[in-house]
Parts: sequence; structure tokens; C-alpha cells
Amino acid sequence: MRPVAGKSILAAFVLGAATVAGFAPFYLYPLPVITVAAFAIVLVRAASTRQAAAVGFAFGLGLLVTGASWAYVSLHDYGGMPMPVAAVSTLIFNAIYAVCPAVAGAIFHRLSVRTDLKLLFLFPALLALSDWVRGWLFTGFPWLALGYSQAPAGPLAGYSALLGVYGVSLATAMTAACLALIYLRMTGGHPDYSASGSGEPPAPRLKRLLRTGRAPGLLAVAIVLCGLGMGSIEWTRPHGERPASVTLVQGNIPQELKWRPEKARDTLNSYLELARSAKSRLILLPETAIPMFDVNVPPGYLDALGEHARSLGGDILTGIPEFAGTGVYYNSVISLGTSPPQTYRKVHLVPFGDYFPMRWAFGWFMEMVDIPMSDFSRGDADQRPIAAAGQRIAVNICYEDVFGEEIIRQLPEATILANFTNDAWWGRSLASRQHLQISQMRSLETGRSMLRATNTGVTAVIDHRGRLQAVAPEFETTAIVAEVWGHSGATPYSRWGNHAFLVIALIMITATLGLARIKHTPAR
Repeated sequence: MRPVAGKSILAAFVLGAATVAGFAPFYLYPLPVITVAAFAIVLVRAASTRQAAAVGFAFGLGLLVTGASWAYVSLHDYGGMPMPVAAVSTLIFNAIYAVCPAVAGAIFHRLSVRTDLKLLFLFPALLALSDWVRGWLFTGFPWLALGYSQAPAGPLAGYSALLGVYGVSLATAMTAACLALIYLRMTGGHPDYSASGSGEPPAPRLKRLLRTGRAPGLLAVAIVLCGLGMGSIEWTRPHGERPASVTLVQGNIPQELKWRPEKARDTLNSYLELARSAKSRLILLPETAIPMFDVNVPPGYLDALGEHARSLGGDILTGIPEFAGTGVYYNSVISLGTSPPQTYRKVHLVPFGDYFPMRWAFGWFMEMVDIPMSDFSRGDADQRPIAAAGQRIAVNICYEDVFGEEIIRQLPEATILANFTNDAWWGRSLASRQHLQISQMRSLETGRSMLRATNTGVTAVIDHRGRLQAVAPEFETTAIVAEVWGHSGATPYSRWGNHAFLVIALIMITATLGLARIKHTPAR
């Protein structure tokens, strides 16, 4: 590999790794605009399609290996996988998804289009589309999609209610492209505006910046101002005459003890005590708070939970594995209390976590890791919200809330979103806070409050504008209490899903190619 190419690839990897600081728990939302702008400059200067693909791959790998290193914690610390195998598995997992920006980089270089157009339109569209592809490829891994970095306070987060997280990725990448174009013009490194051969000396830097940077600078300002404007719109309205009183319980059961049979009684007693201490009409216990099949729960336990909820005129929702017959069981949430009993069964299962695909090929993996309850069945995709405590609650379990287009299936009927999760699998890594930020994006997209009931954290109440209303400290046995407004109505994203983003991205690509074709068509 040539030294220049090696430096470009290394630079792209470092930029990808640095971008992680733009996400939770750091929330440095301007940073990804800067790092993506620098990545665009490196990509423009790639000498070949192969090098451009390598640069894109390096950026994606730097982002994912740094930001999703918690996969190693799950595999090694809690899955029992040997350290070298866990490290290699984590690297391979992230490398597979780093192929998405690699393909985007290759296409960017391959297309023969004027650099201005490539930067301002092709680059943002391709990068945002690579996030979208990563969101469904091999069941999807949309974690660390660029748009999440802007939630909840970034000015570009205003696009989320209109275009969803990938639309925010598009706006972020386009703003970064404007900065990259200004830099290239200002430094004389722009291929289409090089002074070589003109016979004129380069203009002073400030004068050149004012002359050549005006258009992309105005475009960047317009993108930000439009984001701020849309972020001020109230797309939904409060539901009902008063907010719902809510208690979210965080049991803080260590993952290494959670599934031990001899610890089950202690876990049940702990959650019963915490639930009985709550005085809210709506009480939430986290994913698999009851660490055994529903048919094996001691007689009277679920009745005790339900009786407490009825004494308050409300309901308890709790996670529980649901046995439905030999070899068929679900990761479920059930309701107990004043309302009729209802059940939600997890739909979007995580490969190798919730179920094992292709057993004939990955039997060795199943034998190596020790993950209890790791072969769940899939719930019905068209489940409706759970009616409880005067609200209609769109339930999602753990990883499901990273798929915005699946969350909106229960809208506009649902008035509140609720995520039941057990982030203890990730230990004291970045994952729990990143997951919290993802939930904040779901609130922005839907105009709904999100209740997060977790085992070890981050248990939180998020309002309909993505702001944290109440947060529990991680790794503490506690509960948080809040007054939460349900909301009715629908944001544009709730109606359109990702379709609007996809149409805009494809229009940007098509228009750029059309303009390039017109420019290169010889006059007759």
C-alpha cells in the first residue's frame, strides 16, 4: 500500500473513532459535523475507487469498533466466550457493517460528477443511505447512525419528526459537506477550482473564502435554521385532562445472578417489594423482571402484583418469559391490574441474543456462549398498544426501539411509548447511555413520551420533545416517579416512515447525475 493511501485510511479510522464523542453520553452534537466534513475531504482526495472504498470502510470501522465495543462485554463477560474469540467476533461483527460506508465511498468516487455536486448532494445521500441499509441488513444494526448524534438538543434534530433519524443523518452529512467544500475552496485544494494553469496567483485566503464559500455557507446556515424552525413545531397534542402518574422500577439484579435458580426467589421478592412501595396508577417493571416462565411463577405472585395495582386504580406492566408450548416461548410484557389482562410479545429478535439462526452453521457458537433464554419465538408484527391506566401504551422490548419504522406501527393509536429492557448485558460501557439517546430520538420522531424501565439503567422518563424528565442512577436499586402526559395526533414521520427520506435521497442522487449528464452532453 502506498504511504499516502495508508495515511488516508488511518485518518478516516481516527475520524470515525472521534465521531463517537458526538453521541451519548458526551452529547457533543457539533463534533460529528466536523469529523464527517473531514472524512468527506479525505474521500474527495482518494486516488482510486479502491482507495475510496478503503477510506469509507476505515471510517465505519473506527466508528463501530469504538462506539459498539460493548459487544465484547456481552460475549466475554456475560456470555462466557474466551477473550480472543470474543475480541475477534466483535471485530468481525463491526467490520461486516462497516462495508456499508465502504460501498458508499466507492460509489462516490466511481461516479464522474463535478466535485461540488458530489460533495453537496451525492455524499450526504450516500452516507445517509448507508446508515439506512445498516438498519435492515442481516436484521439490522442501526446503532450509531449519524442522526442519533443530534438528539435531543442539536438544531438538526428538528428534522426527526419529519424525516426520522435517517433524515437527520442526511441533514448532518449535508451540513458537513458544506464545511468540506468551503475548506477545499479556501485552501485551493478543490479539484474544480484549482488555480493551476490560470496564470493568476491564488487570492488572499480571506478574500477567497468570501468569494468561494458564500453559497455552501449560506446552504449550511439554511439547513440549521430550517432544523431549528421545524424543531419548534408541536406536531402532537396532550391526551386527556391530566397527566398519568408513573413509577418505573429499576431492580438492579446483577446479570451473573439474574438467571440462577437459587436467586429467583430473592429477585421475585425484591420486585414485589419495590412494586408495592409505588403509589402511581401505572407501574413498570423491566424486561424479564420475572426470571422464569409464566407457568413456573409461584402461585399467588402475579395476583399479588395485580392486587396492588387494583388498589391504586391502575395497572402494572412487567417483563416475563411466556411459555406457549414445547419449544415455543416469547419475550413478553404482560399487564396486571384494573384493565383486562393484555400481552405484548417481542417481534424484532436479535440474532445470537434472542434466537440462533442457521443452527447447522452456528452450533459451535451456541455451545461456546452461555446466554439463558436465547431462542425466543417471534411475536405478531401487528400487535396493538396495551390499554392501561387511561393510556394506550406502545410497548417495545430492549433492542426493538432502535427501529423507528417498527415503533410507528402502533401509532397514532398509542399515546405513550414504553421500552422494557435489560442493558445489564453491556456492563458499565457506553451502550446504556447510547440506548437512552436512541429512545430520545424515538420521542422526537413520534411526538410521544417514552418510559424506559430497565434492570440496571438507564431507567428514565423522556418527554415528547426528547428531553429527560426523570433519570435513575445506573446500577442502583431504585424507582423513579413522574407525571407523564400522553399525546395524540401524528408527526409526518409517524405517517410516512422512512419513505420520505428515501425519496429525497434518491432525488438528490438522480438530480446530481442528471445535471452531470446535461453538462457533458455535446451541443448539436
